[in-house]
Amino acid sequence: MIRIRTRLFILHVLVVTLLAVLAVRLWQVQVVRGQEFVTRAAETRTRTVIVPAVRGQILDSSGRPLVRNQTALVVSVDRTALVRTKDGGVGVLRKLGSVLDRPLQQLQERIRPCGPTVSQPCWTGSPYQPVPIEKKADTREALQILERQEEFPGISAEIQSVRQYPLGKSGAQMLGYLQPVTEAELEKREGFKAAYSGVDLAGRDGLEQVYDEALRGKSGLRRVQVDRMGKAIGVEQQVRPVSGDHLITSIDARVQAVTEQALQRAMKSAPKADGGAAVVLDARTGRVLALASAPSYDPEVWAGGITASGYKSLLSDKSGKPLVSRAINGQFAPGSTFKVSSVSAMLRAGYPLKGNYPCPGSYMVGDRAFNNFRGIGLGTLSLHMALVKSCDTIFYRAAYEQYLRDGGRSPKKTAREVFANTARGFGFGKPTGIDLPGESAGRIPDRAWKKEMWTLTSATNCRRAQTGYPEETDRARAEFLKRLAHENCTEGFVLRPGDSANFSIGQGDVLVTPLQLARAYAALVGDGKLRSPRIGWARVRPDGTLVETYDVPVVGKLPITEKERLYIKDALSEVASDGTAAGAFSGFPMDKVRIGGKTGTAEVWGKADTSWFASFAPTNNPRFVVVAMISQGGMGSQAAAPAVREIYEGIYGIKRPAALPDGKPASKLPTFAPDGTVARG
Repeated sequence: MIRIRTRLFILHVLVVTLLAVLAVRLWQVQVVRGQEFVTRAAETRTRTVIVPAVRGQILDSSGRPLVRNQTALVVSVDRTALVRTKDGGVGVLRKLGSVLDRPLQQLQERIRPCGPTVSQPCWTGSPYQPVPIEKKADTREALQILERQEEFPGISAEIQSVRQYPLGKSGAQMLGYLQPVTEAELEKREGFKAAYSGVDLAGRDGLEQVYDEALRGKSGLRRVQVDRMGKAIGVEQQVRPVSGDHLITSIDARVQAVTEQALQRAMKSAPKADGGAAVVLDARTGRVLALASAPSYDPEVWAGGITASGYKSLLSDKSGKPLVSRAINGQFAPGSTFKVSSVSAMLRAGYPLKGNYPCPGSYMVGDRAFNNFRGIGLGTLSLHMALVKSCDTIFYRAAYEQYLRDGGRSPKKTAREVFANTARGFGFGKPTGIDLPGESAGRIPDRAWKKEMWTLTSATNCRRAQTGYPEETDRARAEFLKRLAHENCTEGFVLRPGDSANFSIGQGDVLVTPLQLARAYAALVGDGKLRSPRIGWARVRPDGTLVETYDVPVVGKLPITEKERLYIKDALSEVASDGTAAGAFSGFPMDKVRIGGKTGTAEVWGKADTSWFASFAPTNNPRFVVVAMISQGGMGSQAAAPAVREIYEGIYGIKRPAALPDGKPASKLPTFAPDGTVARG
């Protein structure tokens, strides 16, 4: 009996304890954490759906689309929903692959998040963001997914706006591309989390990146009520997205097309050519009318995610690294096109503008003879004819004399370095500030640069001076590199006489970009003011309402007088008719449009020469500056000058319809109809 009572007592204690625990738990749930669970319960009945904004278009100066939007059926995979299935989504992806005719492995690779150990193909965006895997699905594929939704959990098919490039490869590097916003960016970059919806794409290069905020617009949202099975039962709140603004550029699509075609033909004409660039500027305003780089690529490869092989191709030397814009990133020795700076340096140093100068076949710089082109002497020339005939030895002599005046190998504290400083006055050695990302600065190799480079490379050079280059199969080249390493090890910090001579004709260590050269020539033949070129002209709302215009800033002035500037311009005006480019322009109707400019042929060790031609037209009142560069194209008159001629023929309508019938770039923004389309006529 006592045992039974003891058991009953223990049972009562357990029951009371359990009731007490239950009461405490109920109090905790309902009172202490009640609001938290009410909020969670409400969240489970509401789903927030982000509605991406329609991205603004990129238009040319007449309103023609360079980048536009196209509606398409987009199939996306919600990875977080997929992993909740029993097999982690393998079965769903296999069914999806049969619908889209894609292998399972390809789909799995496309939706996996990128990381340090995961390379393309992979998903660069947020892991919580649906991954678009087919941006051009047909109606049949979409209906198979939508009509059997229970078989495709986490898979959606809906109409979305995708980017389209009407000009194909034309201007691809300039326009840029879009990629998903990464989770790291949302967390680290200030303002990103508030500005991006998580399903937006961000500009990764070119104009898409620079003007991303204006083009992006503002995403909307829908708060949808759902039942416990996730089925929508009503809309609780809806905020409409705000479309992005359109960007109007100064690019003329017709001139861009002409420029691209001329560049491609020039590349094909030079058997060893491995890259090229062409720039067309408005000589009066500094606005960019065309910007081309070769090789190029189709920007639509980014749509829906790029393949591993496609991404490697864009970065490979074999394909010519088409992602790189040689117009703003390519750095090359400019050859004789640089002599406009060297003539200006001579004038700053006190050489007479109307003086006469000997042009022998060679000139001794220190203990080394520097030759004129093919060792041919041209007698006594004015500076005018020195530019027309492109005499080298006149510039060798002036540069060497200034080198000695500055103290030679042991420079004076008062060294003027007039050639280097004049080049900086022409805008060389620093970015132009164009509204594109990642522009290169070029290089002006003065005494300070030599010391800096020696500090960075002396250890390597001294080691190589001992070990040589056993990996180099060409023994003559290996021996040359070893001697060069020894020389740079022992006196690499010294500016040598030959360095100054090479600099004066745009050779040696001096490097410029095609855009820098075009900008300098625009200042020279224009009003003498150095401008920071601009592609963006204005942005407008989708209905055509003007929001903002972008001015072209003046950032400097050429270090020469107007009289000197006009003297140089007049000399360049004879190069295409009577100078080094006369052969390339033979038969060109100079009576209709007179072309001025300067050829450049820059030697590159182990490669064919870099071909340059920097030009302007018409010579009496320049409207255009056109610069072409062909890497390994040979002499300036062989590849670059014919390309420039073809561009002018296209602009003015010589033997073909004119890209600009009145011979002038657009001076007014395009007008828009009430529905947002460009008003014609």
